[in-house]
Amino acid sequence: MAKADQSDLLFSYFTEIGIIAQLSATMFERQLPQGLSLAQFSVLNWFTRVDDEATPSRLARAFQVTGGAMTNTLGKLQSKGLIKVEPDPLSGRKKRVTMTEAGRRLREKAISEAMPLFTEHQAAMDMQIIERQLLELQEIRQYLDEYRYRDS
Repeated sequence: MAKADQSDLLFSYFTEIGIIAQLSATMFERQLPQGLSLAQFSVLNWFTRVDDEATPSRLARAFQVTGGAMTNTLGKLQSKGLIKVEPDPLSGRKKRVTMTEAGRRLREKAISEAMPLFTEHQAAMDMQIIERQLLELQEIRQYLDEYRYRDS
């Protein structure tokens, strides 16, 4: 395959991933409990998926948003009692963010409320293909995760 064809293929590939991400995010956000945005859910999910605690700057880097945008999201989560933001005992300037038990429960509720949507899609899709693609998508995500830190 010629380089130009490969570039077109990769562009189309990432375009499809982008469209799928947009459609699925909108679909999932509509299922979230009232008052919980996708950005807020994503932070709660990060704590379950990645680590028990983080600094606001680590979260901003992970989500590739500005510090101000992350501070705004964290402020909303904190006002709902879903996270705790506390001074770091080892540094007078840094803060530590952790998810509360209420945050864990709301994350689980959000996933539970979206389950009928997942069940509907399960009936329409070949789950063996989904399972295979999941492994392939995880490889791509891992590559892109590592790529973003190359020149930082």
